[in-house]
Amino acid sequence: MEVILLQRLGRLGQMGDVVRVKDGYARNYLLPKGKALRATKENRTRFESMKTELETRNLAQRGEAEKVSTKLDGKSFVVLRQAAEGGQLYGSVSTRDIAALLAEAGFMVDRSQVELNAPIKMIGFHTVPIALHPEVASNITVNVARNADEAERQARGEDLTVRREPLDEAAEAGLAAEAFFEQPAPSEEGAPSRQGEGAEKAG
Repeated sequence: MEVILLQRLGRLGQMGDVVRVKDGYARNYLLPKGKALRATKENRTRFESMKTELETRNLAQRGEAEKVSTKLDGKSFVVLRQAAEGGQLYGSVSTRDIAALLAEAGFMVDRSQVELNAPIKMIGFHTVPIALHPEVASNITVNVARNADEAERQARGEDLTVRREPLDEAAEAGLAAEAFFEQPAPSEEGAPSRQGEGAEKAG
């Protein structure tokens, strides 16, 4: 289906562009959300009459988005979840969870604006883009941890996805091996003394 974009949409194009999209995408998203019109002759004429109003509205919305972006960009949010020893979450953190988290902090963001390619399934730091407007985006950091203490440790740079016990055992084994090899062999200790005895007899 060919549609006329009523606003800039990512890789699709700019406001006023006529683009071809899948029928389902147009019917289920672009048309009902008011982001595009079917590219009929009547709608092309209608768009020309709407263009000035759309551009004015777009500028106002972009201005509001930029104000929010200055407050939101770079912020870090903590999400607590149960996870296995290796850091794998028993559930996940979705776009809905992040939108709710932002709402609690006073940022009204729709889940469709949270550009998370796939739900978060590991503890750790995750950068999540927030599309506040087609021309304005912010990045936030989501600190996923099992508890507040772990969240603080991760904030200090500690990697909690690494299993500590096996590493400690390996380190101890390495130290034991080094201590063993550092000891001089008994035969080497005795060799100089025998040479000394021989020298005394010769003398």
